[in-house]
Amino acid sequence: MTLQRIVGSLILTIATLLGMGFSYAQSFPEHPIVLVVPNPPGGLVDTSARLLSEPLTRVIGQAVIVDNKPGASGNTAYQFVAKAKPDGYTLLISYSGYHVGNPALMDKLPWDPIKDFSPVALLTVSTNVIAVHPSVPVNNLKEFIAYAKANPGKLNYASQGNGSVSHIGTEIFKQITGVEMVHVPYKGSGPAVQDVLAGQVQVFITTPPSVMQHVQSGKLKALAVTGKSRHPGMPNVPTTAEAGLPSFQLESWVALYAPANTPAPVITKLTDAVKKSLALPEVKERADVAGVELRYLAPAATDALLKKELPFWSKAIKSANITLD
Repeated sequence: MTLQRIVGSLILTIATLLGMGFSYAQSFPEHPIVLVVPNPPGGLVDTSARLLSEPLTRVIGQAVIVDNKPGASGNTAYQFVAKAKPDGYTLLISYSGYHVGNPALMDKLPWDPIKDFSPVALLTVSTNVIAVHPSVPVNNLKEFIAYAKANPGKLNYASQGNGSVSHIGTEIFKQITGVEMVHVPYKGSGPAVQDVLAGQVQVFITTPPSVMQHVQSGKLKALAVTGKSRHPGMPNVPTTAEAGLPSFQLESWVALYAPANTPAPVITKLTDAVKKSLALPEVKERADVAGVELRYLAPAATDALLKKELPFWSKAIKSANITLD
């Protein structure tokens, strides 16, 4: 076969494949789509999935089902989606704590954070709040840092577990401020909040939905939120920048991913439908009540966010010698 015929054959093959991809995207979706959630019901990740599923069902014209697959620090869900058929029908609701944390926490991760997934869209972002028990004799963040420095090791801080965002985030806070606090890991926010309310643990850096009602009732003191703006549920609580610590910002994000090699036209159709879904006024209202911020980003921007955060979290985890043990 001559070179000209080989090149012609390749061009024809590529054109055929592109045509097939376009044709597939035109008919997609033809049956329900499944959103695989790496967490149990409740909390930021599951809430984000359920905020999306109902409006996405209306926009895309097929049922969008939430399937909770918790286990193995998120690996059960991530591995399941990584091995799923790349046809757009099995999608991952990805949590930043797993997607950028697990690669640095585990030596033999059964999935690759970049190679195994195709970004569809960023969905939601949640700031964190620095909450303390009323017994801690401080009224603002500067006083808290000064008190913690004057009493090294006297304060205990709660986390949702080893390697969680609350654990890593508080270790970053310690590195930035130079304070010393003792880590007390829990299995989730619920038991952690209970012990903070009882005063057995004095500090908890966590997402607002976990502690917002207790801050509003005066059972806990909120010293600062760790995002770029104040939280609508706690409008009197300053940001860390306003409180004098602009170098400490901590946000948890939730994004939608498809298995790697999902056809580009399908990704485009999905991200366009997600964008329309998140723009609906009723979705914004539900997100505000849940204490999360809707923040759509297109696939390229979502990919850039992931690649920016992977080395940042890896450095923080290794500097603090954080493990899952």
